[in-house]
Amino acid sequence: MRFFSLALTATLCGVATASLQVVPGATWTTPNGEHLQAHGAGLIQVGGTYYMIGEDKSGGHSFTNVNCYASTDLVQWTYVGALLSRTGSGDLGPDRVVERPKVIYNDRTRKYVLWMHMDSSNYGEARVAVATGDFVCGRYQYIRSFQPLGRQSRDMGLFRDDDGKGYLLTEDRNHGLRIVALSYDYLNPTTDVYSWPLQGGNRVEAPAMVKLGGTYFMFASMMTGWNANENQYTTSTSLHGGWSSWRKFADSGSKTYNSQTTYILKTSPTTALYLGDRWVKNNLMASTYIWLPLHISGTTITMRNFVSWVPTTNPSSWQSPPPETTYEAERAAYGGRARSVSCAGCSGWLAAGYLGGPDRGSVTFSGIRSDVDGRTTIRIKFLNGDSAPRYANATGDPASSTLHVDLRRGSGNTIVIEGWGSGWGPDVDRLMVPVQ
Repeated sequence: MRFFSLALTATLCGVATASLQVVPGATWTTPNGEHLQAHGAGLIQVGGTYYMIGEDKSGGHSFTNVNCYASTDLVQWTYVGALLSRTGSGDLGPDRVVERPKVIYNDRTRKYVLWMHMDSSNYGEARVAVATGDFVCGRYQYIRSFQPLGRQSRDMGLFRDDDGKGYLLTEDRNHGLRIVALSYDYLNPTTDVYSWPLQGGNRVEAPAMVKLGGTYFMFASMMTGWNANENQYTTSTSLHGGWSSWRKFADSGSKTYNSQTTYILKTSPTTALYLGDRWVKNNLMASTYIWLPLHISGTTITMRNFVSWVPTTNPSSWQSPPPETTYEAERAAYGGRARSVSCAGCSGWLAAGYLGGPDRGSVTFSGIRSDVDGRTTIRIKFLNGDSAPRYANATGDPASSTLHVDLRRGSGNTIVIEGWGSGWGPDVDRLMVPVQ
């Protein structure tokens, strides 16, 4: 099973979940080994399944697909298909920009409604676009693009209230951030509900909203292009007014842990999860995902950073990972022409290099310990030797795929990392394996 710059999982049927973790900022991969491409994403839950719908940046800045992935645990994501794909011409044609796709379900029409930011390559149009589908992860019918109520719209979001009414959250460079009511079928904007006027340098974008305990929480980032900043939030008990002043929710100076808000997922009547993008502006397909639990006390929100965290069945107790054992690659066994290479950012300043290639270099980690039988998440520290994607294969006892691995109780687990095909894999620094 190949992985994109980062690896590991294994498949072993009938095992329990040991410690599946969300790893903010990691390269996430799907069971087919591809880098998950769902940037600027929104989530929607249907039954017991979460669906993540976001931008496919594998083709760079220009529109390629609006992708859909499915998961039942918020950790293991399977690619289902594309809602929309590039066409030969028109809004979805070459050199077009499609960003921040969001889907909500309309009970009256029994349609899934997709809104997105639609633009030219120089961002000169500032429009929204609408499409509908019969199935959450099926093919959608594209309808049209336009400026909502005749005003510009760039970064945008969607919100469905408890009463079923839908709202467009839209950023207008000339008039500020706005909440706009949608028609009964969610296909057209009708009236302005509230707007945050431009005041001095107070410009916000990337809106996302959630309602908890009768209070609306609006999140947004400041305007710094692809560069991260101190994202903020405001609260009110009414969409029409009474909004508090904007305030930060992450550690000061962290620039929201180097991310930009894309969506806020309600996980219970009183809890929510922050979804952000860590943009790599010179290589957008390599951008990663920052998902972190929000701590909510009344109308005050704070957010801590975790290297990884475990989404348990009780969202109010989502936690940092269990104790880990670290396995250094330079102490593992090399195969082929693999050997230790200098790595200034690695522990011990060494990594396992020359993995893959014509001589099929490999590194074998033996004696990997787990206290339980079950699936867990292994974190891998690595470094690419150049700016191109690197792929690798993870095999061993037990069998493997990407990032999440089924370990057996004891210290008899072995993992082998090698190149994919005749290509080169990344230089591997170390593995961090939960023991509980």
